[in-house]
Amino acid sequence: MVPRPNEIGQTVLVPIWKPHALSKPHDGQIDLRIGDRVKTTVEVHGVPLGTEGKVLLANGFNWQRYRVLFDNGAEVGDLDHRHLEAVGRAAKRLAKAAKR
Repeated sequence: MVPRPNEIGQTVLVPIWKPHALSKPHDGQIDLRIGDRVKTTVEVHGVPLGTEGKVLLANGFNWQRYRVLFDNGAEVGDLDHRHLEAVGRAAKRLAKAAKR
């Protein structure tokens, strides 16, 4: 018999790590944070163009990449500025930062 997740004590959430101090996006990259809302700018791995989602993981030193949970239930990793654009509060934050 295979134990179910709640039977083996897996009730703790996965810790969220703060980004490393050296992980700053270079010119042309998008600087997203965990929890930011995004939408696709191209079709990727079964996610249609324009589908919105939420950033689950933001990592990388030289290449900022993101893992996103999309509204259609798909979860896709290794996405970057070529695949995503910010929407909502994230878009406003990035626009404000670009003015500086």
